[in-house]
Amino acid sequence: MSDIKVNNIQSLSGTNGPEISGTVEMNSTGAMSLPRGDTAYRGGRGRGVFGGGRASDSSLMNNIDYITISTTGDSKDFGDLTVARRRVTAASSSTRGVFAGGYNPDKDNIDYVTISSTGNAFDFGNLVAATRTMGGLSDGVRGLFGSGSIGPGNGVYQDRIDKITIATKGNASNFGNLTVARDGAAPVASPTRGVLAGGYIVPSRINVMDFVTIATEGNAEDFGDLSVARASAGWSGGANTTRGVFAGGYQNPGSAVDVIDYITIASKGDAIDFGNMTQGFGTFGGASNSIRAVWCGGYGQPANYYANLEYITIATLGNAASFGDLTSARASGGACSDSHGGLG
Repeated sequence: MSDIKVNNIQSLSGTNGPEISGTVEMNSTGAMSLPRGDTAYRGGRGRGVFGGGRASDSSLMNNIDYITISTTGDSKDFGDLTVARRRVTAASSSTRGVFAGGYNPDKDNIDYVTISSTGNAFDFGNLVAATRTMGGLSDGVRGLFGSGSIGPGNGVYQDRIDKITIATKGNASNFGNLTVARDGAAPVASPTRGVLAGGYIVPSRINVMDFVTIATEGNAEDFGDLSVARASAGWSGGANTTRGVFAGGYQNPGSAVDVIDYITIASKGDAIDFGNMTQGFGTFGGASNSIRAVWCGGYGQPANYYANLEYITIATLGNAASFGDLTSARASGGACSDSHGGLG
C-alpha cells in the first residue's frame, strides 16, 4: 500500500482549488462523509434572521425570514415561530437565535432556531413575566432582554432585565434593572457591554441610554443620551465590536424619524449623528455582522407597513441604502444574527 501525503491541492493555474468535472468515481474500504447544508453558509457566518410581527393593525405573524448580510437581495423563508406575535425581540449566539416575548396578548414565550439551518422554531422556555416590546442583546453566551410593558392599553412600563444562557434551554431569570422603566428601548452590544437606548413612557419619548456589563449581573448605569428622544429605534440595533448604531424610531405617536445615531460602546457619552434612513421608520428589527447593519420592514411615514430592507456600513458615516425586501411587508418583528458585535 502506498501513502499519499498532500498539504495543498490547487488548480492548474494555482489560483484556486481543484476543479472537478465529468464523472468522479471512488473505490475505498473506508468511509467518506460529505458536508451538508447550503454551500453558501459552510465555513463562515453572516446570516440575519427576522421573526414575527404584524402586516396590519389587527394581524399577528409567525413568519421567519433570513438574509445573507454580506450581500444584497430579498429575504427568503426560514420557517415559523411557535406562536404568532408582534413586538417580539431577539438575541443570539454564533449558532442559535432566540426570540422572546411579544404581544396581543402579552407573551412570555421564548423560542429558538439554529441560524445556519432553516425550519420552524422550538420552545426554549419562558420570560420572568409575559412582556412586550423588550430589547434583546447578547455576548454570545448570555442573552439579555430589557425594558417593555405589561398589561392592557399602554401597560405598566418595565425596568426589568431578564437573562438566559443561550446554549441551554430553560426559563429566564432576573439580571437587574434599568435606570428608567420604559417600553421600546433599542439594544446594541459589544462582547462585554450592552446598551439599551431610548423608549417611551406615554405620552413622552425619552433619549436615555443605559449600559450593563453582560457577564455580570446588576443594575444598569447611565451611558448618555440619543440625539433625538425616540422609541422603537430598531429593536435589535446594529453593532460591530466597538460601535453601536441606532436607526429610526418614533418621536411622537404616528411620527417616525429617519435619524441614525452612533456610539462607541466601550466609552460613555451622547450619541453622534451617523446619517439618515431612506425615510422615517419605527418598530422594526435589525441584524448585523462586523461590517454591515441591516434593518427590516417597519411602520413608516407615510403611514404604512413596509417590506424594505436597508443597510449601512457600521464603521463609516452616511445614509442608509436599499438592501432588498422581506418576503412580506410587516412591522414589530424581532431580529438577530450569527455575527453581531457582541460575538467579537
